[in-house]
Amino acid sequence: MIIDLKRIFVNENSALPLEYSLDLSHVEFSGSFPLKKPVIFSGTVSNKASLIRLEAEISYEYEACCDRCGLDTVRKHIVKVDKSLASSIEGEESDTILLVPDMKLNLEDLTYCEVIMSLPMKHLCSKDCKGICSKCGKDLNKGKCDCPEKEIDPRLSALAELLK
Repeated sequence: MIIDLKRIFVNENSALPLEYSLDLSHVEFSGSFPLKKPVIFSGTVSNKASLIRLEAEISYEYEACCDRCGLDTVRKHIVKVDKSLASSIEGEESDTILLVPDMKLNLEDLTYCEVIMSLPMKHLCSKDCKGICSKCGKDLNKGKCDCPEKEIDPRLSALAELLK
């Protein structure tokens, strides 16, 4: 979806509300397709004192297996977007300035880039997920397993005898 912003660039103290929904269910990340529901973009482009700003929130649900315990988990993420818009930039580029040379904003590209940059590198079912036992595979969130806490490496068992 391309938004023509010429009216905003020309008229001071003007604003344009933006609502957009984007289907990213085809996007593969870490071997799965975690964005099953549409991504929602909601924001405003405004011109105040000849400064054109885009303030928005992008919300999406990330559905994948927990990286520690393997439980299927859905977590909602919100990305805040606060950028200045410019039709041209002199000098160095900036992360806070979004270049719109023809005064047209491509919401699909912007939303896609912001979502991809914000995807979690580690997806957990909860902050305090304990994972699974590396020996027996029991889910440690449901209780302790019966595995011994310390197991001596058989190659070092002779040294363990010396400590006794």
